[in-house]
Amino acid sequence: MPTLQTIRLMLRLVAIASVCVALFAGSAHAQATHPSAHDDDAFDVMNLLNEKGLHDIEHENWNAYGQFTYLSSWKLPFAAPYTNAGGANHSLSPSYERSFTATATLFLGARLWPGAEAYVVPEVISLRALSGLTGLGGAVQNFELQKTGGTAPELYRSRAFVQQTFELGGVLTQKTSDPMQLASTVSSRRIVLRLGNFSVLDFMDRNSFASDLRQQFFSLGFLTHASYDFASDARGFSWGGEAEILWDNWALRYARITPPKNPNALANEMRIDKYYGEQVEIEHKHTVLGRDGAVRVLGYWDRGRFGRFDEALAAFRGDPNKNAANCGERYNYGSSDGSAPDLCFVRRDTWKYGVGVNIEQYLTKEIGVFARGMVSDGHVEVYAYMPPDSSLSFGVLAKGEAWGRVRDLAGIATGLAWISRSHADYLAAGGVDGFIGDGRITPAMESVVEAFYSFHFFDALWASVDVQHISHPAFNADRGPVEIFGARFHAEF
Repeated sequence: MPTLQTIRLMLRLVAIASVCVALFAGSAHAQATHPSAHDDDAFDVMNLLNEKGLHDIEHENWNAYGQFTYLSSWKLPFAAPYTNAGGANHSLSPSYERSFTATATLFLGARLWPGAEAYVVPEVISLRALSGLTGLGGAVQNFELQKTGGTAPELYRSRAFVQQTFELGGVLTQKTSDPMQLASTVSSRRIVLRLGNFSVLDFMDRNSFASDLRQQFFSLGFLTHASYDFASDARGFSWGGEAEILWDNWALRYARITPPKNPNALANEMRIDKYYGEQVEIEHKHTVLGRDGAVRVLGYWDRGRFGRFDEALAAFRGDPNKNAANCGERYNYGSSDGSAPDLCFVRRDTWKYGVGVNIEQYLTKEIGVFARGMVSDGHVEVYAYMPPDSSLSFGVLAKGEAWGRVRDLAGIATGLAWISRSHADYLAAGGVDGFIGDGRITPAMESVVEAFYSFHFFDALWASVDVQHISHPAFNADRGPVEIFGARFHAEF
C-alpha cells in the first residue's frame, strides 16, 4: 500500500506550509484582531494568526491553506457477456476491483501590488484506477483520478498564475479568505485578468452544489459537464489566459488555454497561437422568492490534432491494413485488434465544439438543486476530458442544519450521457478511444445515480460514504449494471 508514502509527503507539504507561514508572519504588520471571515468553525492557519493579531484576515496581503483527501472505491463483480472482444483493450473489468486516490495540496497566495495577486499550488497524488481508467464514459466514479500517475506518490505543480483586478465601481463586496482567494473589499463591477498555469474549471462552469467534489459528490460526471471536452493536460491543467467582466449580477468570461500535444496526454502543446481551447461563459445571478440562484451558458471550441470517427472507419474500409494493430509509431491507445479501425491514421488539424447550460437554485436555506446539460459536436474523439458527446446531470444537496448536524452534507444526483451515431459505429467496428472500447457494442445511454453522506467531525475533518449505480458502462447495453461503493476522508488546514 502507498498510504505511508503519501502521508509522509503530505507531512512534508504541511512542514513547507508552516515555514511559509512563519516567514510571512515575521514580515506581517501586526493588526488588531478581526472576527473571522469564515462562516464556520474550521481550523486554519489564517484564523489562528488573525486571533493573535498577526494577520488581517479581512484585507490580506498573503494566505496559505492546505488539504488532504483520501478516496477509496470498491467495484462489485457485474455481468458482461464479453470483455475486450477481438483484441480491444478498453473494457471495464467485470471482476471485483478496488481503486483509490490520495491527494495533498498546498495553496499559497500573495498580493503583488494593488489589485494584483499571485498563486502557486503544489500537489501530491497517489492513485490506482479501476481497469486502468478505462471502460467508463461519463461516469468515472472518482473525480480525483488522472490519466497519468500511479501508486507511487508524485509531486507536481498544479497551478501558478497571476491575476489583476481593475475596479469599475458599483456596490462594495467583501471577498473572504479562501484557497486561491485573498480576502479584500472589491466593487461589484470589475475586470479580472489571469495569466499562467491553472484549470479552467477554477473559474468557469462553477456550481455551488456540484463543483467542490472534495466535499460534495464523488463522481467525475458532476465536476462539470461530462461532454465538456475542455483543453488540458492529462491532469486537467493548462497554460493560458482568462478574463472576466463582473457587472453586478452579470458576468462574462473568456479563456484561451493550451491543449495536450496528443489526445489525453500529459505534455502541453505550447503553440497556443495554432492549437488551443477557447471558451466563453455568460452568467446571471438571481433570486427566486428570496432564494439565490444562477444560470450560466458556456460555449467551447478546441483547435488541435485529433481524429474523426467517420474518417477512421472510412480509412479502414478503404484499406484494411489501416487497422488498430498497425499503428506503429503513430500515437494510439494500444489496441491489438487487427480487424478494427483506429484513429491513429486520421488525426489532423480540426475543430471540436459544444454548448451547455448550468443552473443552480437554493430551495431553502439548507437545500439546493442543480442541473447541467451540454451538447458537443459528436464527430471527434475525446481530446482531454471524457468521451460523452452530450450529457445531462441534475441533483439536490442538503446541509445538515435541517437535522441538527450543521456542517454535515448529503446529496443525491443523476448523470446521463450519450454518444453520437458515428462514435457508436466506430466502437461497434472494434475501435477504441481514450477511455472506452469493448470491441463490440449495443449502443445505449450511460447513466449514474449517486448518493452520499458526509459527516463533519471536529475542526476541519470530514468522512463520507457513497454509493453509485452505473447502467450501460461505456454506453454498452450488453454490459452491467455496475455497483460501486465509496468512502472519503477529507481534512483542511
